[in-house]
Amino acid sequence: MSGKDVLERLREKLGGLKQYRYALLVAAVGVVLLLLPTGGEKKSQTASAVQEESWEETFSAEEMEQRLEATLSQVEGAGKVTVMLTVSAGSQRLLARDTTLRQDEDGREEERTTLVLSDDSGERTVTVQSVAPTFQGAVVVCPGGGDPAVCLTLTRAVSAVTGLGSDKITVCKGNT
Repeated sequence: MSGKDVLERLREKLGGLKQYRYALLVAAVGVVLLLLPTGGEKKSQTASAVQEESWEETFSAEEMEQRLEATLSQVEGAGKVTVMLTVSAGSQRLLARDTTLRQDEDGREEERTTLVLSDDSGERTVTVQSVAPTFQGAVVVCPGGGDPAVCLTLTRAVSAVTGLGSDKITVCKGNT
């Protein structure tokens, strides 16, 4: 079979594809666009820098309590609010690790784990995931704590902010 015969057969086969030529053209353009560089490397570096910066802003239960107190004191009928939050686990960050397996002379497998360091400074670890602390419970004390409507409003507000269920939030009547 010569090159001419192959070309003739190919033309015959492609002749039936004329009705799909626009769809094929759009698909070909799509593939070309997917292969073009998009500057994703710069974005990933920026995301890494943002992640490192966000880790620097560590969680503070005291700051959260103060913000909640200021907000809940604005609830009608509550009065001056005092909040205490308990945290079951503190903030954590999971670091990138590189694990290598190798066999020693006796045939035993040896696993070696090292932390992955960032390229720019050489001293900073690469954070894979930051885990926020988990709240365990909350106590809210205020002069309006004896009113069921105020208790319900405060419980819902604390639940919305902390993610705690209403069974983990206690609202008590306090001194004025």
